[in-house]
Amino acid sequence: MAGVSTPASIEELLDRMLDISGGLPKRLKQCADYVAANPDRIAVSTVAEMAEGAGVKPSAFMRFCQVLGFSGFSQMQRLFRETYAQNWPDYATRLEKLRESGAGSPSALLAEFIEAGRLSLENLAKTIDPRTLDAAIKTLSDAHMVHIIGLRRAFSVAAYFAYAFEKMNVPTMLHDTVGGLDSRHAIRPGDAVIAITFAPYTRETIELAEAARAGGAEVVAITDAIASPLRPITPLLLTVSEADFGDFRSLSATLSLAVALVVAVGARARAK
Repeated sequence: MAGVSTPASIEELLDRMLDISGGLPKRLKQCADYVAANPDRIAVSTVAEMAEGAGVKPSAFMRFCQVLGFSGFSQMQRLFRETYAQNWPDYATRLEKLRESGAGSPSALLAEFIEAGRLSLENLAKTIDPRTLDAAIKTLSDAHMVHIIGLRRAFSVAAYFAYAFEKMNVPTMLHDTVGGLDSRHAIRPGDAVIAITFAPYTRETIELAEAARAGGAEVVAITDAIASPLRPITPLLLTVSEADFGDFRSLSATLSLAVALVVAVGARARAK
């Protein structure tokens, strides 16, 4: 589109989309809403599939891409494909890959996972935004109650948050899907939610975060990419990229971030 530069990164694209979405025509607004909620689908979908998901014609979706500064859908898709994290294979496939690579003895496996953890921690130290971290700590410290949700791979992190905050005497509630119970009604204005999810992103976590913001609570997101569907929900986005070995990802950096948040929030609470 003439006069509009092409976004150079996914972060720039999402920022532009959020800036203009309020003034878009109805059909283009549908496109913006769908992309914001499903950024992980762009790299693996056709323009027809994206248009169908947004409830518009492919021509409208093409127009939306041009409004953002792209020549068309292919150019926008290329940006996502360069950084897209593929859905990870099932555990049987991962184990087979390890066998094929000749991973060797348990001690050799341990050494490889230690190295993956080291790389994850180094990357976290380089990429975490101190201002966002400070803002997240203040938000959690000022909250009447901290609600936590993290399912599947993120559940161990959520469980740690709940345990550690309880030991710090921080009012906390751990949300889960046991029995299909919906506990989002417990979230009140003045509360804060820690939402944790990684690709492929968990729908229940995203929906709880959306409901919390709509109800007047703050949300702190812990996720693996700036293109996460949590990004449109909150500016307090803490991204953690975990290195992997044999398609198995550790949680070394994520748990280190969790420890830092818990200790900092606990210290602020005691200082009040």
